[in-house]
Amino acid sequence: MNRIQPVQLACSWASLQLTHISRLHYHSNMTNILRALLAIVLTGSSLLKAAPSVSWLGEKIDAWNGFTRHTFIVDGCDAWVVEPKTPLPGRPWSWCMEFPDAFVERCAAPQLLAKGFYHAHISVGNTFGSPDAVKHFNAFYEAVRAQGLAPKVALIGISRGGLYAYRWAAENPAKVAVIYGDAPVCDFKSWPGGKGKGGGSKADWAALIYCYHFNNEDEALAYPSNPIDTLAPLAKAGVALIHVVGDADDVVPVQENTAIVETRYQKLGGEIKVIHKPGVGHHPHGLADPIPVVDFIVNHTVKASAAN
Repeated sequence: MNRIQPVQLACSWASLQLTHISRLHYHSNMTNILRALLAIVLTGSSLLKAAPSVSWLGEKIDAWNGFTRHTFIVDGCDAWVVEPKTPLPGRPWSWCMEFPDAFVERCAAPQLLAKGFYHAHISVGNTFGSPDAVKHFNAFYEAVRAQGLAPKVALIGISRGGLYAYRWAAENPAKVAVIYGDAPVCDFKSWPGGKGKGGGSKADWAALIYCYHFNNEDEALAYPSNPIDTLAPLAKAGVALIHVVGDADDVVPVQENTAIVETRYQKLGGEIKVIHKPGVGHHPHGLADPIPVVDFIVNHTVKASAAN
């Protein structure tokens, strides 16, 4: 029996007794006492539902960039949630799909924590947003939601993390408020495939073919669900996109990734903002001052929450 059930039983008992006594026109003092009891029980039930404790089975507590972090296991994967010092109403959260410890100060997470967002990550390895990875992401989302965090999340995808973020979002558009892509891979034919202007990565391309259970490269090249191909559900759900890109990126070329997303998303009626860094390559990720990204995420998360 969980801790809510006794409250619900007491609430049902008090309500039943109050109805019974009222029908018998029993002594008014007893009726008033039961009314008071019912009010107390209802208040307690409401508080328990509104403010559940944030803790996970078998968790360990440490620090992450000056904030308290809970580390635990979900679906066999290492996972963590960092809590803000003063959470915002509704408990909004950001989820860095990959890479959570790269260019942290430039990629919005500490600033979002300071504003009252939770921040989360689950490690699924170098799996490129494959179907198996998406299953782990689904389990993680449900675990986080069970602790009372907001139903719509702000996703952060850095580099190949773009594949992780967009693949999960395409299958769960109603659960996403914002996607922040930082030099994001939006078509694995570009990277790691190297089928365009970028050099790609032969080792990662072979790993991707394995992770997606493709029989050969031809199947990978014919795959119809890269991020550039699955934008319609996101536009329909009103997911806002913001990308930060280096115009000289020769690893994840802008014209093969973000530029295609931008053109297609605008045609679908979706909202997308792209911040360009002239003369900058794939690194460094983020911005020296990430406030434009932070403000975009906060504003659109609040808007998405209000629309629920």
